[in-house]
Amino acid sequence: MRCRRHQPFPSSVLGSTPDDGAVIDWLLAGDPAIAWQARRDLLDQPAEVYDRERAKVSTTGWGRRLLDHQDADGTWGGGLYSPKWISTTYTLLLLRRCGLHPTDTRAQRAVGLVWDGARYFHGGLTPAASIDAPEACATSMYLSLAYYFGVDHPKVQPALDWLLANQLPDGGWNCRTVRFGDKHSSFHTSILALEALAEVQRVDSDRTEITAALSAGREFFLRHHLYQSHRDGSVANPAFTKLSFPPRWHYDLLRGLEHFAATNAPTDHRYDDALNLLQQRRRRDGTWPTQNKHSGKVWFEMEQAGRPSRWNTLRALRVCRWTAQKTRSRAGTNHR
Repeated sequence: MRCRRHQPFPSSVLGSTPDDGAVIDWLLAGDPAIAWQARRDLLDQPAEVYDRERAKVSTTGWGRRLLDHQDADGTWGGGLYSPKWISTTYTLLLLRRCGLHPTDTRAQRAVGLVWDGARYFHGGLTPAASIDAPEACATSMYLSLAYYFGVDHPKVQPALDWLLANQLPDGGWNCRTVRFGDKHSSFHTSILALEALAEVQRVDSDRTEITAALSAGREFFLRHHLYQSHRDGSVANPAFTKLSFPPRWHYDLLRGLEHFAATNAPTDHRYDDALNLLQQRRRRDGTWPTQNKHSGKVWFEMEQAGRPSRWNTLRALRVCRWTAQKTRSRAGTNHR
């Protein structure tokens, strides 16, 4: 299937729709992990308001349930990276998605254990005992956790330096590069690296090398219109067009758009195809579903596949809001 290029994003989605108020009320009635982020990102409520809701993440709902599964030794699932998706790494990534406060000592302890247990090669990391080479995927995930939870570990800076040094000429990253010599970047690996670098930039916004790496990585996705083949413009992978949550290590167009929105990236017409597909995924009731569940063990099911998803609705509305703000800003500039 060939995708249409440069199709403008419909203006009807860029602002509020008649259902948006009801949809936001539905989000606020959900788990504290959803409600606090909706208050901050969709309603612009002050920190003293959404922080009260955020504090509940560690005491009730999904966050509390995940924390309750932590072992006495500080890990989850009996392993640092496996079994998927109940290991320490993936549980911490999900707690980060929930917005568990970065100062939570249980999470910080676990992040330290993950870094202690990682195998270390020339700065890069791997969690696998059978692989004697660093992996950009795992290194990126570990960096995201370290910077989000504020864990200072002696391996962190060398790992960051390694990730920057292993950015490919096309702007992205690939876990297969070191072991197998792959030269074209992977969507999966590249979004993990961009998310890690965005966490670094959040902590230290003055590092020019981080800004440059982020810019080059975003250009990789933009050249692919976020989900298309660089060869002929066809869909690179059908899974990229289906919304998932939790995304784990997988890429899809909402995850890509979410990064651009979270980092307030500049306007670019090459978002448009992905934004239109995102709009097509919206249900008549104003919500977005979960279309793609990644197989593996879970502690519990947050949401049912095929049903309205509070997670994906929150994420999609953040993208729509960012798009609307960019459109209004551009319109204001053009009328000066």
